[in-house]
Amino acid sequence: MKETFIKLLEDVDLSEPIFIEALPGIGHVGKLVAEHLIHELKAEKFAELYSPSFPPQVFVGENGIIEPMKNEFYYLKSAGEDQRDFIILVGNTQGLSPEGQYNICGSIIEFVEKYGVKDIFTLGGLGTGQHVEKTQVLGAATTKELAEMLKEHDVKLRSADGGIIGASGLLLGLGMYRGMNGVCLMGETPGYFIDADASKAVLIALIDILKLEVNVAKLEERAEETRKMISKAQQMEQEMAERMHIAPGEEDLRYIG
Repeated sequence: MKETFIKLLEDVDLSEPIFIEALPGIGHVGKLVAEHLIHELKAEKFAELYSPSFPPQVFVGENGIIEPMKNEFYYLKSAGEDQRDFIILVGNTQGLSPEGQYNICGSIIEFVEKYGVKDIFTLGGLGTGQHVEKTQVLGAATTKELAEMLKEHDVKLRSADGGIIGASGLLLGLGMYRGMNGVCLMGETPGYFIDADASKAVLIALIDILKLEVNVAKLEERAEETRKMISKAQQMEQEMAERMHIAPGEEDLRYIG
């Protein structure tokens, strides 16, 4: 494999679909949201992306079955109150290098542009490095109008506080050159675990904005599991801090993905 390529599995006819990106990142926040949407709304896979810029490995899934590193495109037709079409991007990896990220994200934007995409939603986690009492959803947008829309949906704007790393930021930036606009929704997360609490918060904000009906019960079950994991981690952190005489959460981890 010498270059990034997209394998089309099914020809689909979509009308100006909304593009949702949720590749793996900190806390797997966006990935959990997108996989839940795909399962609950019964989205269909129609394309796969492969790239030499992915990690040189394979993914070992359940029962020892090997899967290649890839990104997957799913589609929905006439979903939600507004009867909109959607393209949802998930996967088991992102590009390894800056050059690889630009190559892959460029290929993604060119691909979805062919279907008439004009609106992009990217989903991810905002790492705090410490326990979050109540998950807050922060957002950033490509226009003032979209920023105001986020505030109307109780999303706090993230202002002058670092960048958005990886595909979640780059796809928005590259999309702007093609006349696409969009937002990034970020759930606060410690970043230590697969964070279903943060995913639930982002999911609720997303379906409110897009007027989708989605059952969040399964994510709530995952959130309860995550709370138990965080509680145990806090106890371990406290014990370690006492041994090392440092304050828990002293490090300031600020990563988005």
